[in-house]
Amino acid sequence: MKKHQIIFACTAVFILLFYNESVGINISIFGVLLTLLISYFFQEKLVDRSHLILVMTSILSCFAFAWYGDAASFFALALSILFLQFKTQDDELKTIQIFPLIILNGFTSVGRIFLFSQWLPERKIHNDFAKKLVAFVVIPILFLGLFFIVYSFGSDHFSSLFTDYELDINLPQLIAMCILGFYISFSFWNYWVPDACYEFNPKLNNDFTNVSEVKNRNTFSFLDLDFERKSGEITLFFLNIMLLVFIGTYNYEQFFEAVEKTNLSADTHERVNAVIFSILMAVGVILFYFKGGFNFDEKAKTLKNLAKTWLVLNLVLIVSAMVKNTEYVSFYGLTYKRLGVYAFLILAVIGLVVSFQKIRKQKTNAYLFNQMVWYFYGTILLCSYINWGSLITNYNISVNKGVEPVFLSGLNFNDDARREYLQKNNLDGKYVEAVREELILNYQNSSFLSKALYYEFLDKEKK
Repeated sequence: MKKHQIIFACTAVFILLFYNESVGINISIFGVLLTLLISYFFQEKLVDRSHLILVMTSILSCFAFAWYGDAASFFALALSILFLQFKTQDDELKTIQIFPLIILNGFTSVGRIFLFSQWLPERKIHNDFAKKLVAFVVIPILFLGLFFIVYSFGSDHFSSLFTDYELDINLPQLIAMCILGFYISFSFWNYWVPDACYEFNPKLNNDFTNVSEVKNRNTFSFLDLDFERKSGEITLFFLNIMLLVFIGTYNYEQFFEAVEKTNLSADTHERVNAVIFSILMAVGVILFYFKGGFNFDEKAKTLKNLAKTWLVLNLVLIVSAMVKNTEYVSFYGLTYKRLGVYAFLILAVIGLVVSFQKIRKQKTNAYLFNQMVWYFYGTILLCSYINWGSLITNYNISVNKGVEPVFLSGLNFNDDARREYLQKNNLDGKYVEAVREELILNYQNSSFLSKALYYEFLDKEKK
């Protein structure tokens, strides 16, 4: 099947799935279709383990969206399929380039649709074609139209054969689905990669290719390497001293000063924010000093050791923040935000470890970003596969923290546990619980393509 045929076929499937439907299982079916088409038409390119993993995660993400139908599972589905398409079609390009390419193609596809020569095959029209069109189509339609008008004036029953019915078609929505389906299909199967991306791609390699040139490259034109190296050592030495002092005061305030419960939330947020900025700046410092020559400088051992010490101290700071967040959870229970803090801090730990590996293995700055893209993607997958709302509800009920009816009714996919707890404590039917129950009924009464399967396994009415 040629590219233009795949585009039109996917457009037709999109219209069938989404016309007169809301978002639901139809997205999952469309995602599975795209995954299977990639796997079938480009099976000779699916030779790497990463390709097979992406096929598997794409299918799993489609099932996750069919079950939950939430934002996390949608992003997991979209990223999985886009990564699979990108890795299959342009495996030599670094995956991090997919994000600017998505934005670029989102705008350029509107204009590229009209560049027919780029995606439609050239067809030669012979002289007989026009004759056949006029003889077999235009002339018969013209005579049929004229005689239909004449016969309609002569017989009401004849006229009613063609006029006394209405097509049950929502024409504006049908047109919108045609345009949207074609736009998505065209952008997906006929995406554009500028030559600049291929030219820039070598700069995103994990390893240096011109070591001898990099060794002698200065960061500042007015400083030679010896002065620059000494400057880095002095800077990192005092940064380590400052960070040691900060860790001491940070932990003293957290674990030895008396803090009122009413101030615990604000204090925790402030300290976590401080950790976030500290980690970002720590990684920035490493990227600044080890973007080139100092990776291979035999005289830079002290600088490397100071940098590694700097990373380890930031790791200690992250552990302190995790302990503080855990204390916060012990007082008030779990929430999405508190789980998000854990997720960020874990990603920060991974980022520091990858930065440590970058220095030890003499990798480029791009190595850090290339690795973190996949860890970020893995986090999105994890968020989409696990029922966090149910986990939060069951944990909070077990420790009797964070069990306010308004809060429990605002969590997603916890309905069995929520109903049981509220009924057990005679709290059901109050607060915003009715809004949640109405949402459940709306999903259960939707057509199949608009459903989220999770709600199909809930009772329509509370017991």
